[in-house]
Amino acid sequence: MRVAIVTESFLPTVSGVTTSVLRILDHLALRGHEAMVIAPAGDGPSHYAGFPVHRMPAVAYRQFPVGIPGPQMTSLIAAFAPDVVHAASPFVLGAQAIVVAERLGIPSVAVFQTDMARYAARNGFGAASAALVWKIVRRVHAGATLTLVPSEASRRDLERAGVDRLARWGRGVDSVRYHPNRRSSPAALELRDQLALPSEVIVGYVGRLAAEKELTRLAALRGQRGIRLVVVGDGPDRRMLGRRLAALDPTFLGALHGDDLATAYAALDVFVHPGTLETFGQTLQEAHAAGLPVVAPAAGGPLDLVRHGVDGFLFDPRHDHSLRRAVRTLVADPALRARFGEAGRRVVLDRTWEHVCDELLGHYAAVVGLAVSPPRQRAGVTGAARTPATLSDGSGAGPTRSGRGSR
Repeated sequence: MRVAIVTESFLPTVSGVTTSVLRILDHLALRGHEAMVIAPAGDGPSHYAGFPVHRMPAVAYRQFPVGIPGPQMTSLIAAFAPDVVHAASPFVLGAQAIVVAERLGIPSVAVFQTDMARYAARNGFGAASAALVWKIVRRVHAGATLTLVPSEASRRDLERAGVDRLARWGRGVDSVRYHPNRRSSPAALELRDQLALPSEVIVGYVGRLAAEKELTRLAALRGQRGIRLVVVGDGPDRRMLGRRLAALDPTFLGALHGDDLATAYAALDVFVHPGTLETFGQTLQEAHAAGLPVVAPAAGGPLDLVRHGVDGFLFDPRHDHSLRRAVRTLVADPALRARFGEAGRRVVLDRTWEHVCDELLGHYAAVVGLAVSPPRQRAGVTGAARTPATLSDGSGAGPTRSGRGSR
């Protein structure tokens, strides 16, 4: 199979979208498929996993390169002649890729991964801008043969926006690298000694330091005795958070990757993610794999990842005291932390990237089996005519269309 991956984010930019694309490319190489990548301009590699990476012009926004569509997109895709076009978190480059694929008669899979509408509202653009973004999202995904959603919350959001042809596809986690046994490693023990006193409980966050992550909510933890707040990551809000969270005297470790990141997880006792805009929540899975109890809002992707009272707590994001109470309960009870951590570890063991990416290959195979003709040959043909019963969300049911189908 030949797969053209068009992504809004790629190396050297590190994000959830980038990580997913890298794991997909690794898997395509493992299974003997062919691929190419089209991504925003940057200082990253010209090849990854043996596949070429083509760069589109880009402009910077909040430390992220945003790709600019151009005529070379059509030339690149046409020359590669893929069996399927994969649009990773499509909005700008991905939107053009879906249009190009439809014009060329190539099926496309769009992966919904970033809630741009809520990001717009959260970054001060207002409800009107969010409504406009949802219209754009609907238009972008309307051209895709299939849209993959990471969570039930995302499925509901897209259905309300009028997007159909939906199926579920989650994310994998490296449960070997993120492992509770790492807590006893010399590196993790040394880091714990640097971060906190033996009597203190380390409460930590891992992720981008940006407005949409709503990290200022962590100020609700001020005054709690016996905790040490540790923040792993970087982003445009780093200085502001230093000021807003000063009462907690947090330790900022910066952006970490690979074994250094795994060691940071291993040094924590409680993992907390305060943001309500996550379509999935990859760091929650990593924390579970590391054997940590998780505290997250009862909103978005965490609803699918955290079992309240089993492997963590879902707090009410409308009330700061709900977050504070959840953290306080775990800080006060080592046995509960251990029980939640073990339960979380068990539930992610089968969510390997190999398993998840094999599911993705199944989605590719399903859409490649469709007869997709260029628009000029499809006058009067509705989207429903392009949706076969064989498309599946992994439950044996076809993708949901306008709220119908298996949930």
